[in-house]
Amino acid sequence: MKRIMISILHLALLFTTVIGCSSNGQSANGGTGTPRTIETGKSGSKQEVKLRIAWWGGQARHDYTLKLIAMYQDLHPEVQIDTEYAGFDDYWKRLAPQAAANQLPDLIQMDISYLTQYGTKDQLEDLTSLTSSGTINVRSVESATINTGRVGGKLYGIPLGMNAMGATFDAAMLEKAGISSIRPNWTWSDLEQIAKRMKSQGKVLDHMRFDQFFPYYLRTQNQHYFSSDGTSLGYSDPRYFIDYFKMYLRWYEAGYMREWDKEALSKLTPEENPVVLGDGFMTMAWSNQFASLQEAAKKPLTLIGLPGPNEKLGLYLKPTMLFSIAKSSKQKAEAAKFISWFLNDVEANKLIKGDRGIPISKDVKESLKPTLSEGDQKIYDYMAWAEQNSSSMDPPDPIGAAEVSKLLRDMQEQILYKKLSVEEAAAKFSTEASAILVRNKK
Repeated sequence: MKRIMISILHLALLFTTVIGCSSNGQSANGGTGTPRTIETGKSGSKQEVKLRIAWWGGQARHDYTLKLIAMYQDLHPEVQIDTEYAGFDDYWKRLAPQAAANQLPDLIQMDISYLTQYGTKDQLEDLTSLTSSGTINVRSVESATINTGRVGGKLYGIPLGMNAMGATFDAAMLEKAGISSIRPNWTWSDLEQIAKRMKSQGKVLDHMRFDQFFPYYLRTQNQHYFSSDGTSLGYSDPRYFIDYFKMYLRWYEAGYMREWDKEALSKLTPEENPVVLGDGFMTMAWSNQFASLQEAAKKPLTLIGLPGPNEKLGLYLKPTMLFSIAKSSKQKAEAAKFISWFLNDVEANKLIKGDRGIPISKDVKESLKPTLSEGDQKIYDYMAWAEQNSSSMDPPDPIGAAEVSKLLRDMQEQILYKKLSVEEAAAKFSTEASAILVRNKK
């Protein structure tokens, strides 16, 4: 009896903690982010396994993920899964205090930019033995793909799909403005001319996320955001920073992008994207986001490669996101079984479509081909093109990367608000980012 009472008190405390972590904000466009237990209609089933799962995304991802969990619970009525979800930025704000309190969810949707931070702080389980034993079935996955989830030889995350950055645009909107097509191997100069034309139509270019497109720009210049060992920035000449942000500032001041005040308030979900809202003609996004953008926009969109020159150097394939298992989880094997099902079940992947990237299982990918919608086929076609027109991914971001990217966002904001010149921001970023990386060096 004493053991039962302790368990009840433990669950009550856990439930209270989870509510407390999630009640301060809503995910975009109506997603509450409130933890919930998915009801499967099998209320009489014996519930012996409890898992918590957390992910970020837009409303469409929230909706189908809840269906996936219900599907899994139908197949495994002994499993009860509590859910937590939010937009990208809020997700990491919620996860940090849970990590500090050693109360991370059993299953964590992980971004490659945070993998090193959580993994090397001993907050994530090394999944090597779970893949070796087949508990997580990766027999139909290229080892190179699995290895993208390794840090220091330990497998801290299983990729859920692969993707690449691309330019998503409303071709009908461009054509109405007299732009019938965008030429292959287009350049930043081409984009500037398109943006100028579209501004005259009252349409804007979506802001390019600072921590994705500055690194892309660096790669096109044969430079890198971080050094290979992660202990310093990957470039030393400030002209790369200056050239990129002078271009960005010029476009912003010309009115090619929406006001930063509005952008800063965005949760970066598909539903808030200017292209979806009809205010924008183009957004630079990951290929897996194409499906949700098109679904939210409810109109045909087009996906092409990013502007160059040297776009092949800049472009790379990366895991869309990964599933990690918390080191503190008491249900690691059960969490691993869920990951294995998520990767390999064809019916599950029919619901996921391309939202979490092209499936990493060759068997699943082949099985899905006959079922692809026109929009899904565009993602598959783009990824096939990207495989032939990209370069190797950089190593996972080092510890301190999130702090460096926060600094970069601050520099961009101060540039746009005229608080710093581009040259001053370049010097400040170099000095302070280097200090962050040195401080986190092991």
